[in-house]
Amino acid sequence: MIELTDQFTHLVLAPALGGSLVNWTVRASGQPLLRHSDEHAINTGLPGKLGCYPLAPWSNRIAHGGFDNPGGWLALAPNSLTDPFPIHGSAWQQAWEVTSQSEHEVVLELRCETPFAYHARQRFRLNNGELNIQLCVTHLAAQPAWHGLGLHPYLPRRPGTRLQARAGQVWKSDAAKLPTALAPVPEAWDFRQLKGLPEGLVDNGFCGWDGHCVIEQPELGYRLECQASGADYFLLYCPPGLEFFCIEPVSHPVNAHHLPGRPGLKLLEHNQSIQLNFNLKCIPHVGAGLLANTVDQ
Repeated sequence: MIELTDQFTHLVLAPALGGSLVNWTVRASGQPLLRHSDEHAINTGLPGKLGCYPLAPWSNRIAHGGFDNPGGWLALAPNSLTDPFPIHGSAWQQAWEVTSQSEHEVVLELRCETPFAYHARQRFRLNNGELNIQLCVTHLAAQPAWHGLGLHPYLPRRPGTRLQARAGQVWKSDAAKLPTALAPVPEAWDFRQLKGLPEGLVDNGFCGWDGHCVIEQPELGYRLECQASGADYFLLYCPPGLEFFCIEPVSHPVNAHHLPGRPGLKLLEHNQSIQLNFNLKCIPHVGAGLLANTVDQ
């Protein structure tokens, strides 16, 4: 485990578990800023049980057992016991290496040959209650390939949790959780203004996003103000009855490899790169005092 601290927050990472974030908490109170990962969650060895993990060289599901690259068909096998499709790329299933570390910043790197050769770098920086995540991927194979990026944070869900995130349209999806058509955002999923999360299942992609979102957590005494770049889409996952939800900044919609025009994907030649940034700033509620009188861990 790698630990970073600033004057207000504490971050724990697990490079060997997919370059994942384990926990991010308020130092003075211990309140979770990402979904809390207990010892059992860590011992599963599964990034999907932790706080956040990287998505590269694509996000979410790909249908039809692969996709076309300029050099021909790239066959992909399912890579998760819980999904029939290849999902979330390969970076989350690799051990990452710590290449730089200081009190407030750490850099993790990965060289991977699956499903083609690429180099990935994550930089995590803490400052004044603000977490910045930078994910960059460079294509290393001789033949060009389609790339996409994303991050998969898990956020605490309490009865009063509210979300603000503007979107132009939403992808309808079928029983296999693959997109079928773009549609206007229904009222229950319209988060242009702060509102509570839907009671029913949401597992859909949204487009026309400006990269900004706010997560209000009154029971936990703070809100997160977030800004993404390199991500024109977000995925919202709200599983009913569970104490977490996900809003994932991504560069492309689900199954973009098979959508007309491959929206959001980038065809990278050898040594070309793409990058995604996500900034999450913790702001205490008035009177909460969570970021005051910080005690040392």
